[in-house]
Amino acid sequence: MNIGVLALQGAVAEHIRMIEKAGGTGVAVKRTEQLAEIDGIIIPGGESTTIGKLMRTYQFIDALREFSRQEKPLFGTCAGLIVLAKHIAGQEEAHLGLMDIQVARNAFGRQRESFETDLDIKGIDHDVRAVFIRAPLIEEVGEGVDVLAMYRDQIVAARQGHLLAASFHPELTDDERMHAYFLDMVRETKQEGSPC
Repeated sequence: MNIGVLALQGAVAEHIRMIEKAGGTGVAVKRTEQLAEIDGIIIPGGESTTIGKLMRTYQFIDALREFSRQEKPLFGTCAGLIVLAKHIAGQEEAHLGLMDIQVARNAFGRQRESFETDLDIKGIDHDVRAVFIRAPLIEEVGEGVDVLAMYRDQIVAARQGHLLAASFHPELTDDERMHAYFLDMVRETKQEGSPC
């Protein structure tokens, strides 16, 4: 399975390392034409406003919406979660506007309030180590959204069909299980799309 990592900003190499540790092939995606060659894509952390501007500059907004229309999985981590969301608190316009969630940017405070914790994530055995850096928060979810993890009664991971979102940085640990979970989503999608 070829898994893309949107390579406009953020921890691209770290995500590729984790994809390969989980058994996939990681591809740095810098051009929209590459979307035809991949089975799923990760939108990494960084600065959501900057990522949004770069996505518009390089024509990724419509291209990724079309990618999603084909039911190909997308995984947004930290700023990538904000990019996927339909609603961003205090902001009129969303970026991709694909996932039926409302998010708050920098909900856990500034860089110095960054922290690590162990999370119980639905669908993954044993706790996952999660790194939060200027992390967003999922404030509200729509009907079709499954909450996967909570931290202090607040939503930090969720799934809606072929869309996966996490407030934290799963690529900054040695635990590849969030990436393996995403690869399983891609595998399921490929099987559903295969002819009888």
